[in-house]
Amino acid sequence: MLSEPRSGRLAAWGNALLAGFVSPDDAASAIVGEDAVHRVEGLPDEPAPVGLTLALGRLRTLGVTGLRVALPVPGHPLGLSGPPEFNARALGAEEAVVCHGAAFGLVPEVYEAGPDGDVHVEVVWQCLPVREAPPADVPSLGEAERELAEALREATEVLSRLDVAGSGPVAEAAIDAYRARAERGREVLAPGYPPRAVRVLELAQRVGLLISVAYENGHGGAVSAAEMAARAQALRPVERTARRAQVAAYNSMVEQRETR
Repeated sequence: MLSEPRSGRLAAWGNALLAGFVSPDDAASAIVGEDAVHRVEGLPDEPAPVGLTLALGRLRTLGVTGLRVALPVPGHPLGLSGPPEFNARALGAEEAVVCHGAAFGLVPEVYEAGPDGDVHVEVVWQCLPVREAPPADVPSLGEAERELAEALREATEVLSRLDVAGSGPVAEAAIDAYRARAERGREVLAPGYPPRAVRVLELAQRVGLLISVAYENGHGGAVSAAEMAARAQALRPVERTARRAQVAAYNSMVEQRETR
């Protein structure tokens, strides 16, 4: 969870485009980010992969009015609505975008080439049919914010008691680097999103960063098998809560329009 999911960028900037807040070229550029190129394959009446700008326009003409994010993992089909074939593809990628207004979904396939330090990344989004149904286990923004704050407090208490690396100098350095990247102009969400969504996503990303640091920096003082199991038990629910909060933030523009 250290990096922004590609499905998050596609949904956020796609929603901003569909709502008229950004131009097609600006949306496509933001979605591609540091990748080399993104294409969409499997669109109706398009026999070959097409670029993002054309794909987003085609989705609009097909009736798509919004884009939602799914971040599923085994045992937790977060944001998915079926059918099983789409869910399986999304689970393999651990992310997907589900269209609102037309029964389509997009799953990324990522291809990398080149030496370390000069990796060329191409992304092909597979357009597949989805079931029109409420997405699984997605909270409201308010619920996500409350759950995230509570889970973070509980996990911090447990990790501190076990002396797990997650709040020491290594973690602080990682958080400082994260903040520096954000201050260099990275937009947390696209134009048009409510401030609460930005706040929830920033907190969810910070929590994801702390979880990654805790996993990557050894066992700290948790040297026994029981203590290591206790650490994993503490991290699992907060990681799940952070993923749910991310999805709630990305999906908030669609949910906001539906309640008007």
